[in-house]
Amino acid sequence: MKSRVIHEAQGLRTIVAVLGIGDEVSRCLQELAETEKLSAAQITAIGAFKDAVLTYWDWDTKEYQEIPVRDQVEVLSLNGDITLDSSGKPKLHLHTVLGRRDGAAIGGHLKEAHVRPTLEVIVTEAPAHLRRRHDPETGLSLIAIQE
Repeated sequence: MKSRVIHEAQGLRTIVAVLGIGDEVSRCLQELAETEKLSAAQITAIGAFKDAVLTYWDWDTKEYQEIPVRDQVEVLSLNGDITLDSSGKPKLHLHTVLGRRDGAAIGGHLKEAHVRPTLEVIVTEAPAHLRRRHDPETGLSLIAIQE
């Protein structure tokens, strides 16, 4: 992965990252978030994967169900955010829609994916820290809006 800040104003940055063949997306973006000390940001990306594991949140079991994708796919959309977890460490939350060769689409929460040939990522920093808190009703770690 290669990255650089392409814009900075009033302490807020826009960062571009380009991942290459074989890069694992979640690991690379987590590393970027930690290196750049991101506490609140939006992520968008396009490109392609050689494989991926998506997940679907099952409300009844309160668990993620894995959806393996074992073929070359286009990344039609990858969106997400970076917040701080309860220990103050950057936390990724990514969703994606992938396009198959026949035009069919599949989507879900991105657990892992390997890039082939590229993934072009734009990270836009937000002006305030965002924190996640465990929500006992859902069992998920949700963004906590402070009043």
